[in-house]
Amino acid sequence: MSRTPPAPPLAEQVAELLARPGPLPLVTAGDPVLRRPAEPFEGQLDDALLGRFVAALRETMHAAPGVGVAAPQVGVGLRIAVLEDPAEVDAEVREARGRVPLPFRVLVNPVYEAVDGERAAFFEGCLSVPGYQAVVARHARVRLRALDGRGRAVVEEYAGWPARIVQHETDHLGGTLYLDRAEPRSLVSAPQAPRWTQPTPHAAARALGFDLPPEPEPR
Repeated sequence: MSRTPPAPPLAEQVAELLARPGPLPLVTAGDPVLRRPAEPFEGQLDDALLGRFVAALRETMHAAPGVGVAAPQVGVGLRIAVLEDPAEVDAEVREARGRVPLPFRVLVNPVYEAVDGERAAFFEGCLSVPGYQAVVARHARVRLRALDGRGRAVVEEYAGWPARIVQHETDHLGGTLYLDRAEPRSLVSAPQAPRWTQPTPHAAARALGFDLPPEPEPR
């Protein structure tokens, strides 16, 4: 009986990826690396290699284009992700989704927790699940704890769309895809997605027959 050869050490794997020019290749749903909890980063990459890997993740995110990429999405099972969102959207979308600019962030070993019980539901997509979108109800505000790319502790609170990005990318590091949290009846393919480009998913919920979280009470 043949046996699967062991994976190379992570530093060797990353160095091999970085030897190729251009953005890193993205892996897609069905690849086991997306379903395994990633290893905590504990110095598996030296400072120089880590810096090059972070730069490559950022280049890959921009090229996709996307607003976040986690290391497992390029086949590397480490708890590292990068985020950045210029939030170049119109005022109505910005207001409805709380989509404000998110400066570039490197997250190492991130964890998040809800700040309160409020939830918000919007369509999401994923670079590792191309061609589809679905509505996901997520915490409206989260507290993030992580290290940055230089090993410094980060404790920050995020709300609106930045909170959604934090949750989406951190979930990748635990082997969770957004589809695991999505409303199944909301799933739409690329040809149908333009039908549901409104700032909120209320019309889609009525037409496709799924519920949304209750509106938050006025503060």
